[in-house]
Amino acid sequence: MAQSQPYRPDPRILTLGDAFYDRVEAADFPKVEERFFNHRHAATLGLGDLSEAERAAHFGRFAPLPDNLQTPLALRYHGHQFRHYNPDLGDGRGFLFAQLRGPDGRLLDLGTKGSGQTPWSRRGDGRLTLKGGVREILATEMLEALGVNTSKTFALYETGEELWRGDEPSPTRSSVLTRLSHGHIRIGNFQRQAFLEDRAALEALTDYCLEHLYGEPPQGTAGERAERLFDLVASATAGLAASYMAAGFVHGVLNSDNIAITGESFDYGPWRFTPTWDEKFTAAYFDETGLYSFGRQPEAIHWDLAQLGGCLSLIAEAAPLEAILGDWSRRFDLALIEAMLGRLGVARTTEKEDRELAQWMVAALGQKSVTIDRFYFDWRGGRDPGSEGAYGDEAFRRIAALLEGRQGERSHAYWSDPQPCSMHIEEVEAIWDAIAESDDWSLLDAKIAAVRRMGEAMVKAP
Repeated sequence: MAQSQPYRPDPRILTLGDAFYDRVEAADFPKVEERFFNHRHAATLGLGDLSEAERAAHFGRFAPLPDNLQTPLALRYHGHQFRHYNPDLGDGRGFLFAQLRGPDGRLLDLGTKGSGQTPWSRRGDGRLTLKGGVREILATEMLEALGVNTSKTFALYETGEELWRGDEPSPTRSSVLTRLSHGHIRIGNFQRQAFLEDRAALEALTDYCLEHLYGEPPQGTAGERAERLFDLVASATAGLAASYMAAGFVHGVLNSDNIAITGESFDYGPWRFTPTWDEKFTAAYFDETGLYSFGRQPEAIHWDLAQLGGCLSLIAEAAPLEAILGDWSRRFDLALIEAMLGRLGVARTTEKEDRELAQWMVAALGQKSVTIDRFYFDWRGGRDPGSEGAYGDEAFRRIAALLEGRQGERSHAYWSDPQPCSMHIEEVEAIWDAIAESDDWSLLDAKIAAVRRMGEAMVKAP
């Protein structure tokens, strides 16, 4: 079949060996009904011309893709969950289904969520609610449009089972999701090998990540390779934390097993977008202390990075790792400036002026007199909020002065819309209610189209 891009299978995970994963099988679902398929990303992977039946076979029944993994793999890992170490973790309701190369040559993973029980299910049923699948579509689409380094929802199938959950009306509908990501390795994978004091496995995992996830041939001693990986992960996670803040996003569960080595955001459970710049805003009802609140996300990600450093200290000198960890806050500050100015759509000038602009933006947003979405939309669209007296104080006047002559490109029709595109909890619940009550998917389709339209406008920044 003719494809927009060639299909390039490359199951490199097998080079790590059986100690890193368990071979598993997908659940046999009563039905597989396609509810979402990411045609635009499928086309970049040589999978865009699959028929509806072929898509269902591969992403609902998980028949192997040609020349790819013949058996799904549930990866083994440990992790800190709300700062408590748990050695009884692993892919409990998902697996790595396939690996392939993207158009830029980078290794990509197709992993699942809700595909059935594995040795790591811990008494769970291995399933995903349909609502959870819909919510992950909405999270990934919005974050991608806002420029956040995120996994992509690749496919969602309704599976015809009734599930019982304590946090939503039950019985509820079931689904299985496939996500596209730059790697399936997380900090928790390193924690498992460190817990086992398996230095050879730590070295192998380090080399795998360097070569296949960061595209750098491993060079030097084992310690030097570990230092290089830690440096790359430090920069990537600083960018992740900064992008969450600029987007007004709260992941909800930033445990060390939820932090990818690539710094890519993934695994969306109780996520939310905070309407205003509220540092205490939490997404998870069970986060009673606010450990992963909006304002504490940088701290949480930095703490998780420190756990990776502890693991790598088994094969590298501690001092250089500590120096990299100590430099993380500086990297985060620079990444936050870049992310905030990028969303505003203005070109960078001097570090001093850019930093001052970002500081005043945080000050203005911190007043909570306007939603985060509206703030960026007004300034980017050329509507000076201060001139209309909507906010009118020192912070907004300073922003206006600093932006003089620096307005970004705004020719896209989106910037003339009366309202910004947003993804607040009320909108998410309304989309789900239409599906749950009358099987009406039109609100979801419309929201995806609106978000992608915003994304098109956003990428025209200088």
